[in-house]
Amino acid sequence: MTTTPSGLQYEDTVPGSGETARAGQQVTVHYTGWLHDPKAPKGRGRKFDSSKDRDDPFDFALGDGMVIKGWDEGVQGMQVGGTRVLTIPPELGYGAHG
Repeated sequence: MTTTPSGLQYEDTVPGSGETARAGQQVTVHYTGWLHDPKAPKGRGRKFDSSKDRDDPFDFALGDGMVIKGWDEGVQGMQVGGTRVLTIPPELGYGAHG
């Protein structure tokens, strides 16, 4: 697990082999959002959203502020075909009260 200066943590669980995502690019991702629960396996509490469950990937312009700050920071550097787990602190997500 890597921790950035902002407090974001990430781990590439499946390395990609394609193009590297950079700010300003349009990216398409599948995601599953879990509430953090330190007592739960892998820290995953209740699932609150999933593009995989809907079979509907999400498109956004990386680094343009269209998504939470944790995504703008955490998706940069991923490679096409990869899977990355992000642990996003409240200040880079939806705030302390979510």
